[in-house]
Amino acid sequence: MKKLALAAALSVAATSAFAGGMVEPIMEPAVVEAQTSSSAGGIVVPLLLLLVVAAAASN
Repeated sequence: MKKLALAAALSVAATSAFAGGMVEPIMEPAVVEAQTSSSAGGIVVPLLLLLVVAAAASN
């Protein structure tokens, strides 16, 4: 009976020793968002609209 208890205790200890290992941690890559800005500053569309209105008025 002592051998059975010893064998059970050793098998539990052996399985817990191999349950996990040292694994290289996996790091998520950092997401870099680039800011885009135009030098026009949103003035292109109103200028094009003004050009279309001026062309329509000249006819």
